[in-house]
Amino acid sequence: MVKTRIGEPLLQIKKFAFIVVILFVGQVVLAQQKSQLKILQINIWQEGTMVPDGFPAIADEIIAQKADVVLFSEVRNYNETDFVQRILAELKNKDAVYHGISSEPSLDVAFISKFPIKDQRSLYNEANKVGNVLKSKIQVAGRNFTFYAVHLDYTNYACYLPRGYDGVTWKKLDQPIVDVASIIEANGKGKRDEAIRDIILDADKESKSETIVVAGDFNEPSHLDWTSETKDLFDHRGAVVPWDCSVLLTKAGFVDSFREKYPNPVSHPGFTYPAYNKDVSIDKLAWAPQSDDRDRIDYVYYRTNKPLKVSEVKIVGPSGTVKYGKKQDEDSQDEFLLPVGVWPTDHKALFVKFEF
Repeated sequence: MVKTRIGEPLLQIKKFAFIVVILFVGQVVLAQQKSQLKILQINIWQEGTMVPDGFPAIADEIIAQKADVVLFSEVRNYNETDFVQRILAELKNKDAVYHGISSEPSLDVAFISKFPIKDQRSLYNEANKVGNVLKSKIQVAGRNFTFYAVHLDYTNYACYLPRGYDGVTWKKLDQPIVDVASIIEANGKGKRDEAIRDIILDADKESKSETIVVAGDFNEPSHLDWTSETKDLFDHRGAVVPWDCSVLLTKAGFVDSFREKYPNPVSHPGFTYPAYNKDVSIDKLAWAPQSDDRDRIDYVYYRTNKPLKVSEVKIVGPSGTVKYGKKQDEDSQDEFLLPVGVWPTDHKALFVKFEF
């Protein structure tokens, strides 16, 4: 006969109850943990070749921001090289493993991801190309994401007109053009709006369960920035302009992640171009040296029918900008993630963190 101590059954019950509580608490904690996706959008200025040691600095910034996906503009594939494979190798040498699919050499955008890329294709071929648009699909925590990496037409840069410069020749005008109808007409001569319309049409064919992200260098400001509040700032010279691309995306249900987080364009202008770069001569950064031509032209837009929170948005790069052909120290309430070393470009990048 096995003897048991008095109170041993009660002790066993308490142990069992404790285990049940621990399991329950663990399940609650797991349920409260949110999945994250960290996005870095960056114009890399001719693959970083315009800045000494610019190419390895691109990899350094990707690692520093712990980006899950990266969307690049100004990929060149110089001398028949493959930028995607080069940047993957550079990252791997620094113990960061990403996936990437090489695209055709003439496409100047690229996409890499910590998650396997399920599908990827260019939106255009050379015959019908009105912009550089690369469509990539990944899955994160069981959720499907479709990314459009974009770099739009840089010609007919109409935001120069009220600043007294021509948006085609880049030469100084006799006087600024501030009539909004004239600005919009000039802007429409570019091909940016055609590309955005094509992206919207393509995205509309996707399943409603897809989360769509459109990110890159649009070469165009936003109607959310050229408002009545900013009409007398930044050499807007009274112009309140409904810029085509941002209006089209907004009407199509896309959300500008930066403006969602920072709705005030006065306190948080969010300028991404031109960025001050201490390693580059100022004359290479200032295209309209007698004006304040700072603008937000790099974006991360998204559209989804599922719960999604933009938990963090930061500008990545130097806090300084270029104004009237000179360095302008930080003069806004924007939040910056400063470069870890060499800054490889004349743009600032965007870091956006989604939670879902």
